[in-house]
Amino acid sequence: MRRHAGEAAFIQRCQVHKKRNVVDHLPEEHKAEVKRKLQNAYAMADYADAKRALDRLHRELMDLNPSAARSLEEGMEETLTVHKLRVPDQLRRTLSCTNVIESAFSIVETVCRNVKTLADWRSDRRWVGSGLLVAERQFRKVIGHRQIPLLLSSMPTPFLRNDCERSRGRVVYEGSRVADFQRRPGNLLKCDSQ
Repeated sequence: MRRHAGEAAFIQRCQVHKKRNVVDHLPEEHKAEVKRKLQNAYAMADYADAKRALDRLHRELMDLNPSAARSLEEGMEETLTVHKLRVPDQLRRTLSCTNVIESAFSIVETVCRNVKTLADWRSDRRWVGSGLLVAERQFRKVIGHRQIPLLLSSMPTPFLRNDCERSRGRVVYEGSRVADFQRRPGNLLKCDSQ
C-alpha cells in the first residue's frame, strides 16, 4: 500500500485478529479479562482514549506475558486508524474487521483452485475477476454505508482534498471514476465510468 499510495494510504489492521492473537498467548485464567479490556478499548469512540487504554493494557501484559504484550504492540497504531479518522460508530465496526475482504478472497481462491496453467497475465486477471464476480453475489450492504460520504469528506489526505468533487452523494476520483452512494447504497466498491 505504501509503495503505491505513499503516506496518503490509510492502513487499518483487523481488530478481531489482533484480539485473537493477543489472547492466544495468555493462560486460560487471564483470557476473558484481557479480551474484555481489548473490546472496551476498541469500542471507544475517541482515538486518544482508545490509545491510552491499549497502552495501559500493554504495560499490564508486559508483567503478565511479554509475548502477548509484543503481539499487542506490533501494529497497534494501525488497529486504531478508524479511530484517528473519527469514523462513525456503525461504519467503524464494519471497517475495523477484515473478514469481509477475506471472504471475497476465499471465494476467488475457490474459483481459481483448479486452474493449473495460465496463458499470460491477462488470463490470470480474468480468473480473479471471475472469482470476484462470483463473490459479488454474496455481498451485502455495508453496515453504516450511509456514513461513507461523511467519512470521505472528512479524510485529511491531499488526494481527496485536491482531486475529488463531492456532490449529491457522488464522489468523483481524478475526474474519471464515480462511486454513487444514493443509487446503490452500501456498494462501496461499485464504481462506474462517467
